[in-house]
Amino acid sequence: MDQQQLKEQVAAAAIDWVTDLEGDDLVLGIGTGSTAECFIRRLPELRARIDTTVASSERSAELLTSLGISVSDLNSVAGLDAYIDGADEANHHLQLIKGGGAALTREKIVAAASEQFLCI
Repeated sequence: MDQQQLKEQVAAAAIDWVTDLEGDDLVLGIGTGSTAECFIRRLPELRARIDTTVASSERSAELLTSLGISVSDLNSVAGLDAYIDGADEANHHLQLIKGGGAALTREKIVAAASEQFLCI
C-alpha cells in the first residue's frame, strides 16, 4: 500500500470518528496538509451535520468552500466541537511532530479552541 492509499484510509477513519460525534450543527476545526485534504474531500458526506468549519489555512478554506462547506472565522464561533489535523510524525510516546510551514501557528490556535482533537 502506498502513502496516498494510507492517507485515504486515515481520512475515511476520521470521517467515521466525526460521524460518531454527538449532535448535529457541528463546528469543526480543519487542519492543513495532504492528509487533511484527503479528509476535507470526504466531508461532503457529512454536510448535513456540519454547521460550519474553521480552517487553519487559506488553502484548506479554499478547498472547503469549493466543496460547498461553510467556513467561518474562529472569532465568529463560540467554540469548536472537534479539530481534525494531521501530523508529520509520531514517536513511541505518541508525541506529535507538526510541520514548520506557514500554517503552524494558526493550526495551534484553532486546535486550542476545540473540545476534542483527532490527529490523522
